[in-house]
Amino acid sequence: MIRYTAPVTDRKLRFAIVGCGRIAQNHFAALKQHAERAEIAAVCDTDPAALRAATATTGAPGFGSLDRLLAESSPDIVVLATPSGLHPGQAVEVAAAGCHVMTEKPMATRWEDGKRMVQACDAASVRLFVVKQNRRNATLQLLKKAVEEDRFGRIFMVNINVFWTRPQSYYDSAKWRGTWEFDGGAFMNQASHYIDLLDWLIGPVESVQAYTGTLARDIEVEDTGVASVRWRTGAMGSVNVTMLTYPKNLEGSITIIGEKGTVRVGGVAVNEIQHWEFAEPHPDDATVKAASYQTTSVYGFGHPLYYDNVIRVLRGEAEPETDGREGLKSLEVLVAIYRSARDGRRVPLPLDY
Repeated sequence: MIRYTAPVTDRKLRFAIVGCGRIAQNHFAALKQHAERAEIAAVCDTDPAALRAATATTGAPGFGSLDRLLAESSPDIVVLATPSGLHPGQAVEVAAAGCHVMTEKPMATRWEDGKRMVQACDAASVRLFVVKQNRRNATLQLLKKAVEEDRFGRIFMVNINVFWTRPQSYYDSAKWRGTWEFDGGAFMNQASHYIDLLDWLIGPVESVQAYTGTLARDIEVEDTGVASVRWRTGAMGSVNVTMLTYPKNLEGSITIIGEKGTVRVGGVAVNEIQHWEFAEPHPDDATVKAASYQTTSVYGFGHPLYYDNVIRVLRGEAEPETDGREGLKSLEVLVAIYRSARDGRRVPLPLDY
């Protein structure tokens, strides 16, 4: 059993944010909502302009490298909002410094790297958190409860669609975007949270068969892909992803069809319950309309709720909702999808056997 560092109960938790680009703004805003229990103790970015903006926003001292941040500040936990391919090396470095680690999705772009992150944090007796803020969406919380209470009965089919758009200018905005080494493609990057739903909602995946293609963007990775999925329960389904939707983000949805229920959660980012029908009535049925919400952001509003769990864990008040081992589940499915598309074959899970 891992003996983690002692809970922090007598002061605010000190968070350091590494990577001050697009997604970091959600972290800044989330921590602001928890100012009574947590503070931003440091920010870090290799881009001087991004670093200046972050220090102005947060009031925290800024560092141009992770090495300097770890040497010259004393955070309890370091948040990695950097390009995905940098997460493994940075997580290992942070763990070796005795700090807890929180990493944005995906935790890594390679299966061995993901396992290396978990092993490094275990060895250092620090926590590893993987951000899965979409799990906290009210729509998905309601759906998760329905699955757990067996309202669907046996689940037969699951379909996930991620029909978004990312213009060439998006990929051109940073050299790391659209690369195998640092980013991953439409499945690994944009659809990562939706791949997470396959295991979190439905259960362990038995195998996948996938096709990917780079149909319109000038990038190394795929802008479009499809995957057929079979679960250990026998349920079947598909994941359809494209970043070429004209002219804007159209849909992020999941549909579940079972022997006693059918549900579709759609909208631009699983923010609207569009169909909810079960054989047996339940008090939750009256809350369906209230669970839906309007958004133009594909990130949703789950970061503050995710941070609440992390803070409570580090204060010794809760268990982590998505730790490193939980993060490995979706990474395993993602890697299986890419191996299937590359090799033209069905890939069984787990990968290590």
